[in-house]
This record gives sequence, C-alpha cells and structure tokens, in this order.
Amino acid sequence: MKIPTISRPSKDLVEGLAKVGAATLSGSLFHMGVRNSHIRGPVAMNTGRTMAGPLLTLQYLPKREDLHTRGEYDDVEDQLHRHVLYQVEEGDVVIVDARGNMNSGIFGDMMLTYLEGRGGAGIVVDGCIRDSRNARKRDLGIWVRGSTPNFDTQTELVAAAVNVPIGCGGVYVVPGDIVVADDDGAVLVPIAMAEAALDHASAHDEWEEFSRLRLSQGGDLRKYYPLSEGAQPEYQAWRAEKDTSVR
Repeated sequence: MKIPTISRPSKDLVEGLAKVGAATLSGSLFHMGVRNSHIRGPVAMNTGRTMAGPLLTLQYLPKREDLHTRGEYDDVEDQLHRHVLYQVEEGDVVIVDARGNMNSGIFGDMMLTYLEGRGGAGIVVDGCIRDSRNARKRDLGIWVRGSTPNFDTQTELVAAAVNVPIGCGGVYVVPGDIVVADDDGAVLVPIAMAEAALDHASAHDEWEEFSRLRLSQGGDLRKYYPLSEGAQPEYQAWRAEKDTSVR
C-alpha cells in the first residue's frame, strides 16, 4: 500500500513552538488572520505535559456493513490505522478525524506501544482510544475525547485514508502541519505560517513575562496588561538588563 509521506520541520522550530504553548499560539494565529486554531473536543489524558510535532493524518468515515465485512484480525495489512503508524518517525504526532465518535477505540495498548517504540510524540483523536489504563503508562502525549472498550471498526466507523487533509475538532488539518497541545487544548499551526507564528508568539511571551513580574509586584493592570506605550521604556530597560545577565 502506497501512503504519501510528509516533509518535517526543524526540531528547533517544533521545540520553540512547544515552549510558547497553546494559548499564546492561538492568540498569535488570531492576530495573523487565523480566527480559530483550537481543535475542539480532545483533551489531555495525561495532564501537565506539552506535546508538539508534525502531523500524520488518519481519516475515518461512517461504517457501511456492505462495504466493510472484515473481522478485527482479518487481513490486518488492510487496516489503515496500522499504516499511519508505519509512517511515524521520531517526534511525529498522529491526528485522527474520528468524527467525535464515542464508541470506537481508534488505538489500543498494542498500537500505542508501537507508536512509542518508533519515537512518536503522541496522538490527537477527535474520538476515543481503548486500553486507557495502559495508555496512561506510555510516554506519549494523548489528547482524546475519552475511552471505550470497543476496537476501531467494531461499531460505527471505518478508516478511509492516510495523510490526506482532514477536519479534526472543527479545524482543517493538512498533513505536515504542526500541532501544539497542552492542558489548554490542542492548537493547529499551519506549516506555512509556523516560523512567523513562532516569532509573533515569542515576542508576546517575552512582554508577558515582564508584565507578569510587574503585576506580581502590585503594578497597575491598566499599564502592564496589555503592555502600554507608557511602560515601553521600562520594558526595554528590563530586556537589556536580562540580555546582559544571560551573556
């Protein structure tokens, strides 16, 4: 089976995006013209971590019994949820349009173990996984709607395509785009905008660091958030002092 591959961004770009986080990136993308980049529905199964990486896509469609007649282990090489995992390289994230379905476990313990073994960063699924007890033990980022005991094609879904554009949580996803996910949710960063988004978000992150410091010291909210023109000289002096201390 011939599956399209993706071009992968530099690790520095991915790590930079992970550092600024989902909330700052969502705001930066809005200011750059992308109104909504939040993949709605999937939430962190293991909280307190950040995941970022280029996306491999998997699309599911509603199941038709006249077209899909195979059992769970019949002709396993015809199962597309296996083929998306065969494409995984270190740092990749698999994102799945499972149509928000709560009855189909897209991946289980064995598939997630394989993903971890290949060095994948994790998954974002607009739907469910199964074997959640063991899934939580994996060193993977897992953003899903929930869990179910059912396997992927047991009830209502069938895998249809790998590495094609999909919709996930109300967001248009192109293979090779980047996702950044943390406890706030998963944000889609279009690959063509990723460098500019990082620049915008990093600048925002820096003045917020300064503003957070001043607010913690009792500073005036009207002056420091958002950063006012009147606070700019103070901010620039703080930046210069910070740069000097780093050298």
